[in-house]
Amino acid sequence: MERIRFRFPPEPNGYLHIGHIKAICLNFELGRKYKSPVNLRFDDTNPVVENKNFIESIKKDIIFLGFKWDKESYASDYFTKLYEWAIKLIKDNKAYVDDQSQNIIKFQRKNPFEIGINSIYRNRSIDENLDLFDKMKNGFFKEGSCVLRAKINMESSNMNMRDPIMYRILQKKHHKTGYQWCIYPTYDWTHGQCDYIEQISHSLCSLEFENRKPLYNWYINQIYDEKKIKPKQIEFSRLNISHTITSKRKIKYLIEKKIIQSWDDPRILTISGLRHKGYTPISLINFVHNIGISKRNNIIDISLLEFCIRVHLNKIATRVMVVLDPIKLIIDNYPENTTEWIKAEKNPESTTIEFRKVPFSKYLFIEKNDFLEKEQENFFRLCIGKEVRLKNAYIIKANYIKKNFDGKITEIYCSYDQKSKSGKKEKNKEKGRVKSTLHWVSIKHSLPIKINLYNTLFLKKNPNIDFKKNINKKSIDKIMGYAEPFLKKAKKGDHYQFQRIGYFYVEKDKKNKIFFNKTVSIKNKWEKKIKKL
Repeated sequence: MERIRFRFPPEPNGYLHIGHIKAICLNFELGRKYKSPVNLRFDDTNPVVENKNFIESIKKDIIFLGFKWDKESYASDYFTKLYEWAIKLIKDNKAYVDDQSQNIIKFQRKNPFEIGINSIYRNRSIDENLDLFDKMKNGFFKEGSCVLRAKINMESSNMNMRDPIMYRILQKKHHKTGYQWCIYPTYDWTHGQCDYIEQISHSLCSLEFENRKPLYNWYINQIYDEKKIKPKQIEFSRLNISHTITSKRKIKYLIEKKIIQSWDDPRILTISGLRHKGYTPISLINFVHNIGISKRNNIIDISLLEFCIRVHLNKIATRVMVVLDPIKLIIDNYPENTTEWIKAEKNPESTTIEFRKVPFSKYLFIEKNDFLEKEQENFFRLCIGKEVRLKNAYIIKANYIKKNFDGKITEIYCSYDQKSKSGKKEKNKEKGRVKSTLHWVSIKHSLPIKINLYNTLFLKKNPNIDFKKNINKKSIDKIMGYAEPFLKKAKKGDHYQFQRIGYFYVEKDKKNKIFFNKTVSIKNKWEKKIKKL
């Protein structure tokens, strides 16, 4: 067990997304199980797209999920050793400098069904390659003028083995090494060698790297010492979610086109975006546990992810009443200028019973879609001549309405049964009398709040094929809602259930004003299918 070591090796070229949670849980939980160290190693080999902001966001996301790494390292920590090993490959006649353009190299590599064409520089002498590689390192050549390639097999059916590029020239400032280097190792050359340097026993990665395993092993075999651990690559399936994308390139496009605001926009499934939307670490880890680890690629319906957060929020979220699209309701026979403070449970699922006080008065807001002038089949809410219960309060009956010049209903006039206060009447007496309970807010005491309602960012289940054409233009709806005054106590990080609507998360804007992000609706299709999750 002492020789077992794991690592999580993100590239700091974007924020972590939902798929990374699977890899994080796998590595860190195996580390816990076997009491083995887990390194956080940033594979920072491309200064063009990497920066410190991405590094800090990655660390913050891992901490948010509840994990701790034993050692923080960077591929750039090993640039000198990687360079020395590259010289060893040249001396062993297993690497050469190629002056051809990227397009020519790509053409010569052909495809899996055609034999590749050897570079005209493939048989350069060892001394010439050493001299050219030294000049590459010392800035004698321009970007794109030459590369260092491994000399493997241009006839291999595995395209990764057709003389892959090990180093390219990038005269860019690196976030950690500055301008010390103007040549940078490729991911394939760096990744396995860093695993070997850190003596990682198990290199766990997604199936997209399965075809690279022969190259991973070939590189390590060139420098392997039998007295040391030889890393073993093991693949598992990617975590693909419906109605979303996780490609960093595509997310960057959405940001540049101002379709989303940033990498932590709640409409995309980056871990930061999910956090701002109100997803909890427990719900995300439970989601990963429920889908399990396999080698079969598939697309998980996003509603399963929503089910997992709903299960957790149902246990921890305080219940409140908020009206999103209000219409005025007047109780004719309720006393004018009277306020009644009604006791309501904060969370019936909690192990401790706590209550809040909700003001009730003659003038209320209810949702517009909770009322129809004429009763329709399967509509169990409020209609003229029909009774419903107001949540935690009384049974009311709609008697007549008031309309404006356009014929739109502006006010609903009702009467209430003062003996029907919630909790006072025996259940069997009320059975059959009312079939619906509505939420409401006292107009006089209502608290206006800013709310962001989110829908899926993409219209199709699998938007990756042509994601630009599948963007949902109504993925966010910014509205004002009217809440009971209990929400005056709301602070950043709180979770609430807006009764009959959904779960919401408290955030703050740049002016330090709170607003509410919708996390998830009350129910979805998984409710009936999954009960023992």
